[in-house]
Amino acid sequence: MSNQVEVTIMGQSYLLACPAGGERALHRAVEQVDEEMCAIRDAGRIRARERIAVLAALNLAYQLAQVPAASASTPGEPSVLDIDGLIQRIDRLLGADGQLL
Repeated sequence: MSNQVEVTIMGQSYLLACPAGGERALHRAVEQVDEEMCAIRDAGRIRARERIAVLAALNLAYQLAQVPAASASTPGEPSVLDIDGLIQRIDRLLGADGQLL
């Protein structure tokens, strides 16, 4: 069962599906994304929300990739880091606007 949670990123509201019990983790993730996107926007060189989102996603993915593999997964389970999958998802979201890589 999932809940709907309303969050705000860069001043825009989003209604997101969230698994029951995952609200706190979702809010932490939203806070990180909001901070990263606002920092990119406030740097003043990029104004397009879509471009800011892509750069924020890449920055956060890069930060995750820097985490040692041992702490990124539980022994016996695959790593949660899937940079190629993340890039493919971003490419799908960009659609006609062009490929990320």
